Amino acid sequence: MGDPAILDVDLLGFERGDGAARAAVVDGVRRSLATGFVYTSSDLPTDLLDSAYGLLQQFFALEAASKARFSVPGSHGQSGYTGLLVETAAGSAEADWKEMLNWSAPLPPHHPLRRRFPLLYPEPLLPESVVPGITVVLERFHAAIADLQRRFLRPIALAMGCAETFFEEMVQDAPTLSRAIRYPPMAEAPPGGHLWAAPHADINLITALPRATAAGLQVLVDGAWLAAAPPEGRVILNTGLMLERLSNGTIPAGWHRVVAPEGPSAGRHSVVQFCHARPSTILAPVPACCSAANPQRWPGLSAADALEEVLYRINLIRA
Repeated sequence: MGDPAILDVDLLGFERGDGAARAAVVDGVRRSLATGFVYTSSDLPTDLLDSAYGLLQQFFALEAASKARFSVPGSHGQSGYTGLLVETAAGSAEADWKEMLNWSAPLPPHHPLRRRFPLLYPEPLLPESVVPGITVVLERFHAAIADLQRRFLRPIALAMGCAETFFEEMVQDAPTLSRAIRYPPMAEAPPGGHLWAAPHADINLITALPRATAAGLQVLVDGAWLAAAPPEGRVILNTGLMLERLSNGTIPAGWHRVVAPEGPSAGRHSVVQFCHARPSTILAPVPACCSAANPQRWPGLSAADALEEVLYRINLIRA
């Protein structure tokens, strides 16, 4: 069962409701994000999710050599294909038993952010040549989830005591990343105690997780691992280390893992999106989240430095 401390809030009610409805959603967001997690209503088209999953499953079903053609050298897991047993959760001795396809909305070649932060804005590469039609669908998917995340940051900003528009400029042209993940059956994993995904917290502001094809996501609440069980049609959102820093710890990063169920399993597919701050953003606790009882915990740190450090620690930046 899921944990009742993770609340189901109504983003659409926040956007369409009166002052009382909006205040109720902000209160629910504030209380739920004390766990690092929240469920929300959304207007994501179900046919778009169905199409994305269908095409992604076609890609992951290809032989290894075909998938490896879509690796992007030097992209550090920020574009194209990343193979099995590469990403390793910070502090874990074993790599995750998963493979990934990564994509984002590219900026123009001479955009100042691409020139200053080439590592965070790699050239996109999608497997259009082997899965015709996948590019258009995944670009639509990325845009729809990015829009949902930008909108959800508005009640989060209010919950932090900031203006509703606090995050608008921060996420404009940011290196927000979509990632499709295939978790193969554990019976195929090499020995060594690998998990689908070892315990970790995301580095970004927030992460959106629409429905997956199978169970396995577990969240850490009050020291216990609990299955994430959102109501039908809801999107899971979890907080990352950037938001934890901006909120001075009042909104902690949500720790989670992905664990295969006991017994035979056909594996699992999921698609997530990491909503980032612009790399030049200085992540310093906002005054509204600092007080005598909760003094400022961290100095300012650029979002680029924070992200690159984590990419190094999880084995995505390699020689």
